[in-house]
Amino acid sequence: MTLDGEALEQLRKRARAGGADKYHAANAAKGKLFARERVASLVDDGSFVEDGLYANALAEGLPADGVITGTATIDGRPVCLMANDSTVKAGSWGARTVEKIIRIIEQAYTTKVPMVYLVDSAGARITDQVELFPGRRGAGKIFWNQVRASGSIPQVCALFGPSAAGGAYIPAFCDVVAMVDGNASMYLGSDRMVEMVTGEKTTLEAMGGARMHCAESGVGHFLCRSEADALDVVRRYLSYLPTNWTQPPPAAPAAEAPTKVDLAALVPASERQAFDMRRYAKGLLDQGSFFEIQALWAKELTIGFGRLDGEVVGVVGNNSMFKGGVLFVDSADKATRFVQLCDAFNVPLLFLSDVPGFMVGSAVEKQGIIRHGAKMITAISEATVPKICVVVRKAYGAGLYAMAGPGFEPDATIALPTAKIAVMGAEAAVNAVYANKIAAIGDESERAAFVAARREEYEQDIDIVRLAGELVVDAIVEPHELRTELIRRFAAARGKDRHFATRRHGVTPV
Repeated sequence: MTLDGEALEQLRKRARAGGADKYHAANAAKGKLFARERVASLVDDGSFVEDGLYANALAEGLPADGVITGTATIDGRPVCLMANDSTVKAGSWGARTVEKIIRIIEQAYTTKVPMVYLVDSAGARITDQVELFPGRRGAGKIFWNQVRASGSIPQVCALFGPSAAGGAYIPAFCDVVAMVDGNASMYLGSDRMVEMVTGEKTTLEAMGGARMHCAESGVGHFLCRSEADALDVVRRYLSYLPTNWTQPPPAAPAAEAPTKVDLAALVPASERQAFDMRRYAKGLLDQGSFFEIQALWAKELTIGFGRLDGEVVGVVGNNSMFKGGVLFVDSADKATRFVQLCDAFNVPLLFLSDVPGFMVGSAVEKQGIIRHGAKMITAISEATVPKICVVVRKAYGAGLYAMAGPGFEPDATIALPTAKIAVMGAEAAVNAVYANKIAAIGDESERAAFVAARREEYEQDIDIVRLAGELVVDAIVEPHELRTELIRRFAAARGKDRHFATRRHGVTPV
């Protein structure tokens, strides 16, 4: 085929227009943008360079084969990206679709820049399965490339519609996933398939909707009200991470902490009274810099990025507002993945401890709490970025280990004057040691006096000054001094040796 300028322009126009008008209208009725509009809204003006525009150009009704791929900049920094076009056969994958996705991930990996996935796809085209599914350059190669790129370059997904069947693994292999409430979904089998195979009657929203994945399964990280919010999550997430694993996180101009936050007043004297560790983190970090991740899932643990004097840190904090801050299976997994993310991309870790320990009982034992706790402790051990443990109120039992306590080579263990470090709390310890004696005391007042005396002895045994004297903690710091102390200590640790062990890799207790 010989093309003159006008014919080439018409070919380009058809490819860029996407599917039929009725599909554009159907998407617009759901509040969905056209895929090219999403790309234009995300990247810097004029920066997008497209590859594969003419994929399947000779086929009828398959412009660009249903996926847009190319390079661009976001806030002046280079990225590679792909965007499913759901106006073309519902964004489903054909052989050229798969090849385009593979190529752009390979380019991101070899050029060492972040990879952005804008997903809205019904999955593979069954009619094209031989061409796209089983071969060396089939769909499996997408996931192989994602796994190879993991920890080498940031990978972030915004999910605007379905991500079905095998395609659901594209979000799963990303660092984080932003999902648009009401439209986004992830599932391995449709509701019809589930009923056919298992007899269960369900809906796509119930088993794979955005709210379920962000609040229950943990596969989603951000529940977004609109597509604009999801694109903003992508932009903000990348602002905290380096371009690749060899670089430091991007610094911002130094900023002050919120001036109206009294950190001392936030922490109640009584261990029985809860407080919100998110407010504490926000009061410690640069104004407006806290970027919480997975806010709706395993809320007893708070994670997210923030800045201290302009420098990026990753925050892991126990939140007693939810389940008393006790660590469960999901919160252990939540911490594990975030710690590994920070360690991969050179983000220092700040642990804010107010932890009673790991949950006990038959239910969590059957769920594998020991295995999941071991996984979290493995991640803490293997993390070689600068890490500082701050005992805000308490660190009991294995919770101390899980929050990067002294045995896990933190660059510092800092205690606030309110801090307690022990195998367990005073009440539990007295009951454990003196249960029989307490039960044998008939007089109520005598029994109360005996318990109070034993509690006092226990409190003296774990006195924070004694622990500082034994060099268990490196410093006792007043709350108003903590921010400055952390800025100085992280600065001092910035050039630390990152070697951990002589081996290929450990065997993770998954």
